[in-house]
Amino acid sequence: MQHYIQNKVLLKIIFIALAVLCLTPIVSSPIALALGFALAVFTGNPFEKHLHQYIHLLLQISIVGLGFGLKLDEAFEAGKTGFFLTVVSILTVMILGSVLGKVFKLEKKLSYLLSVGTAICGGSAIAAVSPIIKPGTKEISLGLAIIFTLNSIALFVYPAIGHLLQLSQEQFGLWCAVGIHDTSSVVGAAGKYGDEALKIATTVKLARALWIIPVSVITMFIFKNKESKIKIPWFIGWFILAIVLNTYFPVFDHFSGPVTALAKSGLNLTLFFIGSTLSVKALKTIGIKPLAAAVILWVAISVGSLLYIVG
Repeated sequence: MQHYIQNKVLLKIIFIALAVLCLTPIVSSPIALALGFALAVFTGNPFEKHLHQYIHLLLQISIVGLGFGLKLDEAFEAGKTGFFLTVVSILTVMILGSVLGKVFKLEKKLSYLLSVGTAICGGSAIAAVSPIIKPGTKEISLGLAIIFTLNSIALFVYPAIGHLLQLSQEQFGLWCAVGIHDTSSVVGAAGKYGDEALKIATTVKLARALWIIPVSVITMFIFKNKESKIKIPWFIGWFILAIVLNTYFPVFDHFSGPVTALAKSGLNLTLFFIGSTLSVKALKTIGIKPLAAAVILWVAISVGSLLYIVG
């Protein structure tokens, strides 16, 4: 019994030490994710039951912090640049997702979760529409597992492709915002590429996340459930407020550097937490057909948006 307790204490110490390491500039976003995943695979996550409720909160706080590194004209220009691509890509993914669901004979709700997660903002979009369409626990878990797995791959693949194709900061930031599912991975990949890419990716992705609202309304009619409440991503309002304060109040110029640096560290820690919740057991539950449908959707939006951006 004492040996078991000692092992648990040691695992907690290792976890906390790695978490602190991820807050330092030594560890990049992809490495933070990889460290978390390695921990989950080889030793297990001693805090797994408690982490899920803090991951989204930490992500939201970190994103608001990034707002202090932006000016209003930069944010407006980035949002304007990505608007057309956002609308077209969301419509394309939702239609293609419906077609693939029928081709692979997937459950309608699972197919819809994968489509929404790919089209808008990954796990956040799945969490937003789940109370409306009321899928089973297995369908939600499966959708999240697939989306998070592809996010993890994107965090490594996107920067490599960006450098290979010699994409500019602006091009890469826009591509990340459209092609990568979750905001955490978008910011992680863009941050690794450069500060300008990070600004554009964050702004365009959060503007994209607001599409959760109209998509949720449409979802109510598709699944004939008018009693459900729409989950609005209110933290985006705080992000906009941070940009406004940083634009019109010079006093914030003194704090913008440290705050954005702290926000980037918070995002690294978020990715470490996400990696530590991805277990081999969860990945084994992913079936070939839903994975194939999700990969086709992801490749379609990634390649299509890249061709548009560089064309």
